[in-house]
Amino acid sequence: MNRIFSGVQPSGDLHLGNYLGAIRNFVALQNDYDCIFCVVDLHAITVWQDPAQLKSRTREVTAAYLAAGIDPKSSIIFNQSQVPAHAELAWIFNCVARLGWMNRMTQFKDKAGKHQERASLGLYAYPALMAADILLYKATHVPVGEDQKQHLELTRDIAQKFNHDFGVELFPVPDPLIFGAATLVKSLRDGAKKMSSSDPSDMSRINMTDEADTIQRKIRKAKTDPEPLPGPEVLDPAGRVPDEAAKARPEAYNLLGIYAALAESTVPNVLEEFAGTPFSHFKAVLTDLAVATLGPIGAEMKRLVADPGYVDDVLREGAERARARAQPILEEVHDTIGFLRN
Repeated sequence: MNRIFSGVQPSGDLHLGNYLGAIRNFVALQNDYDCIFCVVDLHAITVWQDPAQLKSRTREVTAAYLAAGIDPKSSIIFNQSQVPAHAELAWIFNCVARLGWMNRMTQFKDKAGKHQERASLGLYAYPALMAADILLYKATHVPVGEDQKQHLELTRDIAQKFNHDFGVELFPVPDPLIFGAATLVKSLRDGAKKMSSSDPSDMSRINMTDEADTIQRKIRKAKTDPEPLPGPEVLDPAGRVPDEAAKARPEAYNLLGIYAALAESTVPNVLEEFAGTPFSHFKAVLTDLAVATLGPIGAEMKRLVADPGYVDDVLREGAERARARAQPILEEVHDTIGFLRN
């Protein structure tokens, strides 16, 4: 059976982008794949984290997994730091990856900005740890958003170089799984920016635990433009929204993509349905859909967070299962490299 590995960082309030871009897809995949879902707390500490907040946010991500419908019996759910093999394999991959490859990683440049000299080495080496996360379990497929495609390409490069250097076929070369509408949800205040928990404005995002009136207020005040919604005439011959059209009206297409994802539809279908509609009407319909989808999940998340003992038990059991999967593969790596094991 094909195997999936993926994870979510415990770096702040979970929002609609986390749900549509990752967690919802995890739920759908668990029926057809052997699934391993991680709370990637080692990745989180590439930037400073308050220790108490890191613990609570790790539980929050776990609660989101469970509330959204991931079954901890059929899938493995754990936090990354509880399986030391992730860090060990990451060091080995640091010795496989080339500096030229790492220098091409655009996400480091985006996160470090003008202060690259002050950034942690961990932030720079983050992609090698991501490769270790995936290959430690010989995952064959990885659900990724557009912003992570480059890191998965690096993972593929590392797998191929390791196999080539040692004349083995130890690691599979994993394939990406990229989903449809709203795989990259944008800010409600600026359609050119990714929706993010680090944005200082809470109005820029819909949190997974927001109450109905808060969701309604955020969508009502979401930035738009004075024109009515476009129709299917904007689509190119392949049925896609051209880049120039999306860049001209980023907020409009962001809301259309969110609606399409929540409705499990497509942007062309939504364009057909709402062509010429004023934003006031569309926002009301989108609000109803968002509340109906996120309301039950948010309520269950709050219930689970209030029961940390249960959440910790899920993580503890998942870590035991993950370690049992990881150790034999790590030993294969040791033997391949030539590490002496007594």
